[in-house]
Amino acid sequence: MDGGGYGWDGADLILRVRVQPRSSRDCWSGLQDGRFSVRITAPPVDGQANAHLREWLAGLCGVAKSRVTLLAGETGREKRFRITAPKRLPPGVEPATQV
Repeated sequence: MDGGGYGWDGADLILRVRVQPRSSRDCWSGLQDGRFSVRITAPPVDGQANAHLREWLAGLCGVAKSRVTLLAGETGREKRFRITAPKRLPPGVEPATQV
């Protein structure tokens, strides 16, 4: 990844996000410091925030939540996700270029 907050692994999107839990609403806030800023309503307790974020990202990308995998950052605010063959792209993410 080039610092743009995402990269492609074939048809899979690899997203780097910084999460702010306990927000008043779920919100995609854009790119900051090489990561996408995401606000979610769930608290960071017993994996609730990770489960909520995974489901929310699935809806944002138009895929089943089983196609969203947390790769890194289970206990921190900075996380990396793999989204298998997204049908829609979040704001600021460009389609993979064919080489």
